[in-house]
Amino acid sequence: MRGPDRAGLRAAVWWFREVLRANDYRHYLDYMRRNHPDAPVMTERAYWRRRYADDPGVRCC
Repeated sequence: MRGPDRAGLRAAVWWFREVLRANDYRHYLDYMRRNHPDAPVMTERAYWRRRYADDPGVRCC
């Protein structure tokens, strides 16, 4: 796979990950590094637990 095909695949993967909110933890880390560099960050597991506890509507079931 080369050039435009590879770029298109990357764009599709990025889009699906954003729609499925799979990048939320990465966005959280980026936010914390930019805005609160000295603050401790949650582990990924703790992040997802808190995320679902704060908004139970994000679960499908």
